[in-house]
Amino acid sequence: MVAVGLVDTVERRFWAQQTSTGWWDRIVLQVWDDSQWLRNFCMHKATFLELCELLSPALKRRKTKMRAALTVEKQVAIALWKLAMPDCYRSVGNQFGVGKSTVGTAVIQIANAITELLLSRVMTLGNVQVIVDGFAAMGFPNCGGAIDGTHIPVLAPDHLVSQYINCKGYFSMVLQAVRGLIPLPTHFPGPSHMNREQQYPKSKGANNSMFIGVNFQKA
Repeated sequence: MVAVGLVDTVERRFWAQQTSTGWWDRIVLQVWDDSQWLRNFCMHKATFLELCELLSPALKRRKTKMRAALTVEKQVAIALWKLAMPDCYRSVGNQFGVGKSTVGTAVIQIANAITELLLSRVMTLGNVQVIVDGFAAMGFPNCGGAIDGTHIPVLAPDHLVSQYINCKGYFSMVLQAVRGLIPLPTHFPGPSHMNREQQYPKSKGANNSMFIGVNFQKA
């Protein structure tokens, strides 16, 4: 038999760490003007809300008895903040009042949602033979695409100014695209030399034609 009253009781602890979401709910959503949105999220608030609407079919979550689900707006904001800033997951989580694992999940889910819902709107794969024939008719046989790049003006992060100033004297990202077979863009900070963006591996296509292989590289 066990004597009643002799067993020590253990104080129960919260299963989740207490956090605050006031900065996002009351400051960013209600107080920030368009210039602050552009400076911190690299887009206007109207663009942000439009992006949330486009991605909502893949991001809506049901609330549970344990906790409320993150809104689509907050998921997108967390991902954009992480992509726009060099902060670690823990720092972003503290900013938005969520755990660092939630930040990592949001970044992956937003990337997957963009790929699933929006990629086909801006990138399409054309008919290989038609494209090759078109370049051949212009005097470029065995060609599947033409690479070029341009400087896109941006607002440089305050602590990385020197990494974004280009040879023309303003802050930019170098946007590269392929016209023809695979119109995939990639980007580098403004100071990057154009030759760097064009160093892609080549691969053989139909009839042993040489095509330029496009891939994404981290700046």
